[in-house]
Amino acid sequence: MKKILIISDGAIGHHFIERVIGTYTSENLYYVVEVKGSGFGGFNPARFKFFEFDPTSYYKIANLLKMDFSQVILAMDNPIDLEHTIKNIRLIKPALRIIALDLWNSKNGDEDIEWVNMHELIAANLIDYLPNIPILAQNIGLGSGEIMEVLVPFGSSFVYRHIGSIEQKNWKIAAIYRNRALIIPSDNKMIQPNDSLVLVGDPAVLRSVYRAIKRELGQFPAPFGSKLYLYIDMAIERASTIMPLVRRSVYIQKKLKKPLIIKVLNPGDIDVLRMIKASAQGEVKIDIEYDSNGSLSIISDDIKRYHIGLVLVSQSIFSRKSIRKKLYSSHVPVLKLAERSFSGLKESVVILDEENHIEHISTTVFDVVSQFGFNLELIDYQAVRGSTKKRLSTISIIYRRSSPNRSVSAVKIKIRSDC
Repeated sequence: MKKILIISDGAIGHHFIERVIGTYTSENLYYVVEVKGSGFGGFNPARFKFFEFDPTSYYKIANLLKMDFSQVILAMDNPIDLEHTIKNIRLIKPALRIIALDLWNSKNGDEDIEWVNMHELIAANLIDYLPNIPILAQNIGLGSGEIMEVLVPFGSSFVYRHIGSIEQKNWKIAAIYRNRALIIPSDNKMIQPNDSLVLVGDPAVLRSVYRAIKRELGQFPAPFGSKLYLYIDMAIERASTIMPLVRRSVYIQKKLKKPLIIKVLNPGDIDVLRMIKASAQGEVKIDIEYDSNGSLSIISDDIKRYHIGLVLVSQSIFSRKSIRKKLYSSHVPVLKLAERSFSGLKESVVILDEENHIEHISTTVFDVVSQFGFNLELIDYQAVRGSTKKRLSTISIIYRRSSPNRSVSAVKIKIRSDC
């Protein structure tokens, strides 16, 4: 969540804050400084923090700027107060991005400040009333949200996907801006990180699309579900293998930071059952089925009841064809646990057998490896007219993601293509 500082002193700033309070996004945290409090209502206390003091005071603004803000917006009526506020900010945070409202058509040589010139904005709106004049992008539409520009973050589910693979119902990608250049969309164009997409469509649909684009990695097992599920049948598992399964599942739960349901069927070993129950701490819950009657419907019922997004099973369980069929029909990812320690894994491999199949699983793959800190190798085998000729290409990509505690994780990705 990004922290944004708004410093307001005047009618325009007051209206701006009202508009911000009415926005639908919940991704930002706003700190609002006013010389005189305006008593805003209807805001979410979790998203807005209001302060009342003179921003030209170095001591007071310095205390607030001890926090890390992504940017500061200045909407002030007095040019002298604005000048001193900027000086104070620059003394404390020389590199902080500043967006300042310019009411006086002033000339300022500071290239690190983005000036919003009120005279230009008014002229741009007035020109709409002239005949035979092309309308600029910022002036198109009804102003109700049917046109939207979205910056695509690296971890988005839209990254490295062709436009033709994205279902666009009641909305369209109208333009792509990359490196300050316009790209006309087509089905074979691929979206890259930091692209700006111009979207056109129903406002309600666009708000949903906006949230989908901005949703970064760290969500798995979503969208399949919200919980993890370890399936243990004590009539099948050897007693000596059960607790290692539990420990590996708890390790995975801590990595993915999602609740874990441990399902135990046919509990016949009291000592093992007691140890399993001892693992039920935090977001780990135990569900014991004393009378299963061998019914595999328990799996599908639990997936729906608990909203399971990842099923964990042992080799013994996965070797049963009837269980594999039930898991396959559930349309939920399955992780088969080996006898080796899961915490020692550092590498991961994905083998593809369909052309462009990577676009359908890329978000899930990148999400999983980023959360576990694995290196990833994608191997794409494609048969071309029965030929055994092989072509190998390797692409190295470094993916960086800021975690909530501001640490940075990196995933090294290799793509091999043999055809």
